[in-house]
Amino acid sequence: MITIIPDGSTIIQLVNFLVLLWILNQIFFRPIRQVLIQRKEKIDGLKGGVKKLAEDEIEKGNAFENGLKEARSKGLKEKETFIDQASAEEKEIIGKINKEAQAKLVEIKKQVAEETEKARVQLEKEIENYARNIGEKILGRAC
Repeated sequence: MITIIPDGSTIIQLVNFLVLLWILNQIFFRPIRQVLIQRKEKIDGLKGGVKKLAEDEIEKGNAFENGLKEARSKGLKEKETFIDQASAEEKEIIGKINKEAQAKLVEIKKQVAEETEKARVQLEKEIENYARNIGEKILGRAC
């Protein structure tokens, strides 16, 4: 059987191992851990930012929907107001046109009556001449 007796080289190897472990930790492992920690913090920060942006987007979407509903209701009210105004103006214009038409109708009736009266007076004046001419033609002699 072989027995191993630790001697001074074991201690040197142990010290060498610990120094190497410390150097590797200082040069490689610690910077890599720092980068991983920074990356994790950055990812967490981005996740928080994304979450906040999502919440903001939901709030803005709700505000947009509410604004759209208000604008639609306001637009409908204005539309109804315009329709009422247009209806009132239409009635007013139709009333004016009816009054003007009635006035022109009265004027035309008056004018027709005057022309009829003038024609009747004119024909009454000419009736004697027509009667005399007809009588002369029927009798064949001058009256």
